[in-house]
Amino acid sequence: MTEEAKTSEPQTQPVVSVVRADEGERIVLGTTRMRVLEDGSHTGHRLAIAESVLAPHTQGPPQHRHARHDEGFYILSGTVRFTVGDEEHDATTGTLVMVPPGTPHTFANPTDQPAVMLSTFTPDLYVQYFRDLQEVLADGRPLTPQANVDAMSRYATEPATGLG
Repeated sequence: MTEEAKTSEPQTQPVVSVVRADEGERIVLGTTRMRVLEDGSHTGHRLAIAESVLAPHTQGPPQHRHARHDEGFYILSGTVRFTVGDEEHDATTGTLVMVPPGTPHTFANPTDQPAVMLSTFTPDLYVQYFRDLQEVLADGRPLTPQANVDAMSRYATEPATGLG
């Protein structure tokens, strides 16, 4: 078989995705810098992964619930405070926090040092939410609580209210 014939045949092995340290889609949301490492396009939309750097004293999103996806957070450096309902958990380097669908949660960096975390979204549904928020800011519109709620609602997510 010629080389030309081999390359025109359908691939039977999956294509490996490699994202190097200086690559990945960049999303900036105020004091949070995100780098999308996998947006779901290489995983059949089963999984998305993002690295986020939270500046010191960064407040996270309003406490919310996802209806259709799990969210995982692995702390690479620093401390991230997770609020789950009315409980707080300070997650330090090497800690994994998994949030199943329906669980109210938020996170913040309450410290004087940056925090870096790796987030997973299964399925990949929620990556577009961050793109939508960046678009609001890029258009010069304020990221109001209502704009945030509107964006969340497009991705099976709602604010967690009535907690206590």
